[in-house]
Amino acid sequence: MIENKKISIVIPAYNEEGNIPLIYARLKDLLSSLPCAYEIVFVNDGSTDRTEEEIEKIEGQDKNVRAIEFSRNFGKECATSAGVRAASGDACILIDADLQHPVEIIPEFLKKWENGAEVVVGVRTNNSAESIIKKVGSSLFYKIMNRISGVPFIPRSTDFRLLDRSVIDAYNNFTERERMTRILIAWLGFKRDFVYFTASERASGKASYSFLKLVKLAMSTFVGHSLLPLKLAGYLGIFITFISGITGIFIVIEKYILNDPWGLNFSGPAMLAIFNLFLIGIVLSCLGLVAMYVAQIHKEVLNRPLYVVRKKNKDV
Repeated sequence: MIENKKISIVIPAYNEEGNIPLIYARLKDLLSSLPCAYEIVFVNDGSTDRTEEEIEKIEGQDKNVRAIEFSRNFGKECATSAGVRAASGDACILIDADLQHPVEIIPEFLKKWENGAEVVVGVRTNNSAESIIKKVGSSLFYKIMNRISGVPFIPRSTDFRLLDRSVIDAYNNFTERERMTRILIAWLGFKRDFVYFTASERASGKASYSFLKLVKLAMSTFVGHSLLPLKLAGYLGIFITFISGITGIFIVIEKYILNDPWGLNFSGPAMLAIFNLFLIGIVLSCLGLVAMYVAQIHKEVLNRPLYVVRKKNKDV
């Protein structure tokens, strides 16, 4: 039961002056009706409009509201991480300030948490405001991640999610700088459940994540969560070396041992091209070998925990 629990609501915000009062009012009405303590943590990610003033006004009126002010814009992932670290509740719920995440379904998150889920993920079933390019890009992103990473990812999952205190503590142990919150939480594992919702339109303002920023975030995620891109050169080198080597042996036997019985008449430039291809394959294969060493360094530099304990028996 949640009667004796505390829920933290974490809201990263960048240039959301028109949305801050709206989401606060809706959260206040909902949370006041729940039989549990709560706090609302706003993280102002270096906004250049009146977001800071709006948050400070609310913080001064409500003892359940806390604010974190960044010195400049560090990005949503950093703002989310700061909010999760500051959360003092038994669980925290991450929600965007633009009201595209429906506040009204928060009780569904809490119900699934009560039933044993340690991560409750909001999955967007539809978003009428999303462009075709973003829809296709999102689908492609998750398909690629599910193929190159050892962790399963749910298509159209969002940052709108609930994290149990055990997940919060484990998440706070991550030290990497280039991060994507939903991917790291997927890597952690834990018992999970899902809440499906239709995204609302933004109440006001424009989305701060441009298409270029989303592409940059996707590329950073590919590199940070899979070593396949690093190994591709080696795989390509092995393939080129094998094909060019077989072709070179065939040319030597056909031309110089069998005296060109099929009349293929391989010219000198053709043989030189095959030889060059063979050497390029050797170089790429060596790069792949170096990549394996770099991959080991990459894993060590990330400094992720070797394992994550969900719970311990008393005698352990």
